[in-house]
Amino acid sequence: MSRAIYDIAIVGGGIAGCAAAIALAGGGRSAVMLAPPQDERDRFGEFLSPAANELLHKLGLAEAFRAGPHRPANATYTAWGSGSLVERNALMHVEGPGHVLDRPAFERLLRDAAERSGIAVLPKALDGAVHDGTMWSMQLVDGPEIAARFVLDCSGRTAVVARRYAVHRREDRLVAAGAFLRQRTDEVEPTPATLIEAVPEGWWYASLLPDRRLALVLFGDSDTLPRGLAHDTTAWRECVEATQYVRQWLDSAGFDSDVQPRLAGAATTWLDPVAGPGWAAAGDAAAAFNPLSSHGLTTALWGGRRAALAAVAALDGDAEPLESYAATVRRAVQDFLGQRQATYAREGRWPALPFWRRRHSR
Repeated sequence: MSRAIYDIAIVGGGIAGCAAAIALAGGGRSAVMLAPPQDERDRFGEFLSPAANELLHKLGLAEAFRAGPHRPANATYTAWGSGSLVERNALMHVEGPGHVLDRPAFERLLRDAAERSGIAVLPKALDGAVHDGTMWSMQLVDGPEIAARFVLDCSGRTAVVARRYAVHRREDRLVAAGAFLRQRTDEVEPTPATLIEAVPEGWWYASLLPDRRLALVLFGDSDTLPRGLAHDTTAWRECVEATQYVRQWLDSAGFDSDVQPRLAGAATTWLDPVAGPGWAAAGDAAAAFNPLSSHGLTTALWGGRRAALAAVAALDGDAEPLESYAATVRRAVQDFLGQRQATYAREGRWPALPFWRRRHSR
């Protein structure tokens, strides 16, 4: 049986994968996106930084994005380094405000645009890929074998293809325990803001979503958070009650924190390198930064688009864009690690506790 042959295969149908597919539209190269159905549950990560505004324009999505239902992220409050609450306002940001997303709506916007781009979309997961130096042979789960001249790995932290050709590095053991809270009553108008509060075991992130729910996440190391937290609502409530400003926000707006949180990996990881002969990684497959950076989703958009354009150039015989892409990601990782250390160094109230001692010792 003959197999379909493509110039470029995109592994993953998330933000980076869809950005890559949209960037390839009309470029004269045949492409396929392997995009198995996604879990419909809410996922952590809803902040889109101001730098994404230009990327959305380049991807032809700016007008559709402005139609909503996302909200501008103007006000951020932080309790970091002291017990005082400090406001940072983004109204005067040169790139315009960032946005707090309706994450499912944003991903539907990207997926719809990718499907309209004209590339093939297969709702299949990758079972295995082998490169013979010229062509990739790719076996799909419950599907046929296909072939591609170049692979873009946009499969998230698992990096199902790229991990075989690069060193996977991990900086910490950060995990996220979080939930999406609803108000007990709609009589109180919640403040459209984001709050970050440092605590002895890590730090909290809370942000009002466009649908008036509150995304509430506790970030800590896997061995510093209470054992069994994902299955122990009492332990979760005790963690919430131990905060100062998070608890005040929940109480004043009537948010119900009596829910069962779920855990997700949030460690800073990256591949070295992120590209090689016939392949490149983008999004979390290339580098997944600590959420303190607030640039994860924007980096996924940038990486998917940039890696796709570099792949086209590589197939045309020009390796420079791919080398430049890899060098840019490498620099971004090093810059982030420096900024991360400087940020954690500003919080000095609990230097002897494991979470903070580890970050100060670096």
